[in-house]
Amino acid sequence: MAEATIAFIGGSGLYDLAELSDRSEIEVDTPFGPPSDAIVLGSLGDVPVAFLPRHGRGHRISPTELPSRANIYALKSLGVERIVSVSAVGSLKESIHPLDMVVPDQLIDRTKSRPATFFDTGLVGHIAFADPFCPDLSRELAEAASGRGAATHEGGVCVVIEGPQFSTRAESRLYQSWDADIIGMTALPEAKLAREAEICYATLACVTDYDTWHVSEEDVTVEIVIANLHRNVSLARAVIRAIAPVAEKERDCDCVSAAANAIVTARASVPEDAVRRLGVLFEKYV
Repeated sequence: MAEATIAFIGGSGLYDLAELSDRSEIEVDTPFGPPSDAIVLGSLGDVPVAFLPRHGRGHRISPTELPSRANIYALKSLGVERIVSVSAVGSLKESIHPLDMVVPDQLIDRTKSRPATFFDTGLVGHIAFADPFCPDLSRELAEAASGRGAATHEGGVCVVIEGPQFSTRAESRLYQSWDADIIGMTALPEAKLAREAEICYATLACVTDYDTWHVSEEDVTVEIVIANLHRNVSLARAVIRAIAPVAEKERDCDCVSAAANAIVTARASVPEDAVRRLGVLFEKYV
């Protein structure tokens, strides 16, 4: 039985949802090791939800070391159909100010050291990823953010870098030349894995700073990022409360069947071990 059909992944500064009622914590074992932390189950109003702090409580896990496959697998095993990710980002455009919110619709992948697929150990699949965020969930998220008074930008390109270092000035200006809007470290591989798992995924990106291209501003530091993120946390919580009821709607997007025609390995050739390890994700197809 599903425990929750909507989950929230909290980024830097958002390590708990204190407003959850009927709280419980669950440790989920996955073929990819443990998730970032125990998953908190509870209710927002009448809506059952799950919450996972991406970096662990106390911010113990760097972007490169995030167990993203375990995180997405664990949420899928609990019946999650929608994930709203909250993350800190830098702005690459003058018109996107610190403390604004962005709900991006595109990604550029500049990561290099992260497992980014569930398709391994004898099971090959190729997921369509032209539009990396669920358009329906993203629209609902942007409406929830603007409805709570946030200066919200609907759509935009997010560059995801490996980290944990911030960008050089040359890199920042390069990303600007690509007409990217924001820069972060965590939307990938989460978005790819969520699509493979047929989970709708959208990001509420909290702008904490202008990236290093902005010479009139002081250089990006952890202190600046965290201070501004804390200023946005209460607003992010309000957006989470507003978006939670979307879990009660039927899904009508391509995410629902994203893996239906993705697997290219002949069914008879899929190793039994792969079926056992990945059955939560692909049982209906293998």
